[in-house]
Amino acid sequence: MMKLADMTLRVARRIVVTIVGATVVLIGVIMLITPGPAFVVIPIGLAILGLEWAWARRLLRKVKEQGGEALQRVGLADRLRTWWSGVGDKTDPSPRTPEQGD
Repeated sequence: MMKLADMTLRVARRIVVTIVGATVVLIGVIMLITPGPAFVVIPIGLAILGLEWAWARRLLRKVKEQGGEALQRVGLADRLRTWWSGVGDKTDPSPRTPEQGD
């Protein structure tokens, strides 16, 4: 009986992940023609689908590679890498002096 419950739980999880991921991807595709961050939302949907589907993981890997190549061509890859490396930095690169004020 426990095997049936485990199998049912796995199938239910796969269904929920598929519905949520497909919905997010569909919203991203709609954002391609309407205002919105489609190029952020679609990979998020693929990442959700990738939790259960190998084809979504492969597609997400291709999207990331092509996105990185596009950023290299435009010249933004190094700037984004520099920005991203400082996102978690707790130190203030330009400390204020008392005469600068707040």
